[in-house]
Amino acid sequence: MQLVAAACKLLDVKPEVVLRQFGEYFFDFCKRSGYDHMLRTLGGNLFEFIENLDALHSYLALSYKEMNAPSFRAERNGDGTMFLHYYSDRRGLCQIVPGIIEAVAKDFFNSEITMEIVNQIEELERTGKKEHVVFLVTQKPTFSNVMCSNKLSQTPPCLPRGPRRNAMHWNPNREVKSGSGQQMTHKSLTVRGLVQLGKGKLLRGFEPVYPKNLCIDLKTFCNAFPFHIVFDKELMVRQAGVNVQKIVPGLQTMSIHLDQYFSIVHPEVTFTISSIRKFINSHFVLQTRRDMMPEAWRDRPMLELRGQMLWMESLQCMLYQASPLLRSLHELEERSMHISDIAPHDVTRDLILLNQQRLAEMELSNQLERKKEELRHLSQHLEEERTKTENLLYAMLPKHVANQLKEGKRVEAGEFKECTILFSDVVTFTNICSECEPIQIVNMLNSMYLKFDRLTTVHTVYKVETIGDAYMVVGGVPIPVSSHAERVANFALGMVIAAREVINPITGGPIQIRVGVHSGPVLAGVVGEKMPRYCLFGDTVNTASRMESHGLPNMIHLSPSVYLVLKDKGFMIQERGEIDVKGKGRMSTYFLEGNLTTTEHEIMGRSVKEPGRPASQELQRCLLLFLLFNNSFFLFIE
Repeated sequence: MQLVAAACKLLDVKPEVVLRQFGEYFFDFCKRSGYDHMLRTLGGNLFEFIENLDALHSYLALSYKEMNAPSFRAERNGDGTMFLHYYSDRRGLCQIVPGIIEAVAKDFFNSEITMEIVNQIEELERTGKKEHVVFLVTQKPTFSNVMCSNKLSQTPPCLPRGPRRNAMHWNPNREVKSGSGQQMTHKSLTVRGLVQLGKGKLLRGFEPVYPKNLCIDLKTFCNAFPFHIVFDKELMVRQAGVNVQKIVPGLQTMSIHLDQYFSIVHPEVTFTISSIRKFINSHFVLQTRRDMMPEAWRDRPMLELRGQMLWMESLQCMLYQASPLLRSLHELEERSMHISDIAPHDVTRDLILLNQQRLAEMELSNQLERKKEELRHLSQHLEEERTKTENLLYAMLPKHVANQLKEGKRVEAGEFKECTILFSDVVTFTNICSECEPIQIVNMLNSMYLKFDRLTTVHTVYKVETIGDAYMVVGGVPIPVSSHAERVANFALGMVIAAREVINPITGGPIQIRVGVHSGPVLAGVVGEKMPRYCLFGDTVNTASRMESHGLPNMIHLSPSVYLVLKDKGFMIQERGEIDVKGKGRMSTYFLEGNLTTTEHEIMGRSVKEPGRPASQELQRCLLLFLLFNNSFFLFIE
């Protein structure tokens, strides 16, 4: 109703206009939602359509148990009009009904109607709280209706004009010439076939034939219709089916009142003959009263009967022909009933079995959905674990090598003509190990290696391995690049700076490292199966190791080959002179001291911030620049 009020305020229309428009849309929505054929087959005219709306709602309530549908009842008038009674728990929505019914009349029955409210009262007879609105339904005269009435009053064009008796002697075998000279031949057999079928007569209207006496005995009737009840105006039970007597033993005592053992669930009317006759075309649902059932049956769900009320004028009694309102075998078992308790001709049997099959299919579908959801979670978890495994594998092996191993391919060793290898170790590491606890050594190395590992990503060099305090990286392998020496040199400068932040557990000061670098050709390949490693082989590896072992603390020792590559690249290099290198003899070596073209922040991969400026001042400066830019932009727009 708040939506309706908002629409009325915005569009400046009355609420009934919005509600009627909504009714038209709702009818179209129902058709598009798959109920088109069901709605079209409710009745052959508007009266029958309205009379069967409650039956449709009762059917839908089997699937939608919480459904609270309105109720409809139609009354014919002698002048061709009709009273439509509308009952609902929801107040203020009655104007939706004309929108729906007018759309139904126009779409299904090709007629236009008008509806106006003639009475609107609280339905005290029902529950005391429901709204009861009475509409007067009048059909508008249309051009097609007038033409049809005129045609009915005219003489059929196929019969010759003249007295009726001449028409009765019309010879069907006679050839009649039309104005255009064409001949029309009517075969007598065709005419005879149209007016006579077998031994019966084809009549304009159907009139049933009733026997003089009812050819069925009482026992057969009570067994054939096991859930029927006959009661009079005072609701006194005169007759009951055998199975309803078994379920409600009190019905075996004749001359009891039906309302003592049953209450009306739908339609919600008072349990009187006059109220029942008002809704005689509705489906009636009766429920057993718990307080009147045997003590042993008190815990069972109450039985509901659903059926039709038929008024027998000659006997002044009401016949209630019903069936148990059951939806599944589970509900049947809860009431200690069996399929055999339901008459073979009763479609309730098929309804229970079909609905049980539907419930089984729904449960199977739900199980599949649950399994699908479980598989989705497992797949997601598996993907996360696969990502972790791949990251761990990529940390041990180059990515393209790891991918080849995952695919089961053999990784052939490759020769790299140019690369740069770096070795480093911790000065006096043996003394540190002898004087410290193992956990202190682990913490120191872990702190150092985390910083070095981050620098490998900053400078795009490949970490080959770590053995104890030794750290080995290479540039130009496994992906050849021309700047391999510059990358390793910048990485070495970063290592020396990062080592200052690692504490020596003995002295409490920063640790000292030695770094050696050499360039040359190597052979690279995967070694091992259980724990495969990507290893480098060749004299270049040995020479780089000698540069590290013959270096000085906190110094980067360069071989002549590295010096030749770096000397014109903006690096600060100091000549060390000739030294004796084990296994290599006399060599002229150098020390790398810095990079003139790169700042320390760039080497460490950190964000640049002006020195001495606090973070708050830096934020204020950025905000000021932003405001100045915006002001300039707005001035430009103006």
